[in-house]
Amino acid sequence: MNSNEVAPAVRSILDAARERPGGDERVAVEDARSLPAAFAAAEAEGRTPVVAEVKPTSPTTEGESDADPVELAEEMVAGGAAALSVLTEPEHFGGSVEHYERVREAVDVPVLRKDFLLEEAQLDAVEADVVLLIARFLGDDLAPMIEAARDRGMQVLVEVHSEAEVERAVAAGAEIIGVNNRDLAALEVDLGTFEEVAPAVPEDATLLAESGISTPAEVRRMREAGADGLLIGTAIMDGDPRENTSEFVNA
Repeated sequence: MNSNEVAPAVRSILDAARERPGGDERVAVEDARSLPAAFAAAEAEGRTPVVAEVKPTSPTTEGESDADPVELAEEMVAGGAAALSVLTEPEHFGGSVEHYERVREAVDVPVLRKDFLLEEAQLDAVEADVVLLIARFLGDDLAPMIEAARDRGMQVLVEVHSEAEVERAVAAGAEIIGVNNRDLAALEVDLGTFEEVAPAVPEDATLLAESGISTPAEVRRMREAGADGLLIGTAIMDGDPRENTSEFVNA
């Protein structure tokens, strides 16, 4: 896609991503933890499936957390998170593959690698249960990247923002789809995006609502619109992560 179509902050992230190297050798994940199974287990226990995000900082938040990622992760799991998301983008989000490795070793829930992955070799930076692939930024490379991730034993969360991107994601073989309420062109959030786009997602796909969810009422709103799970970062990081996670999980 044309990077001029996105906000300057996002363009900066993409420019950095293009320069970021991959791993030294191809990885193979033999024990990936299933995200759909984790969602089903949470549902069976009466919990709302929440993917809680360990998020040191971002271009859309103020300040930076210096808390230990493992301690944050353990608090989120204690609060009932069905899965975790860990940023591995270093320049703009303060993340790292080391954070990811430490968190995945410390918890027993699926851990999503949240990054802007543009090249196959970048999949080899760390063994991951689930990787994020953003349909808008991958274009025709989406299907090959999904296949490359699965060949390594990883699950794939494909992020979309429109019905057209849902169609592309499904055609590329996506089975786990996240609708981002944040418009990456303007960085504005509208929860109505999920409500508009969700009906285009096949019923047999695992569907996540991403971005802008900040209250239990908004959790219920996204669930009523069809979300199987919710990815929540800023609202969990703002305050006590265990208490915040529990509040969303029990919404």
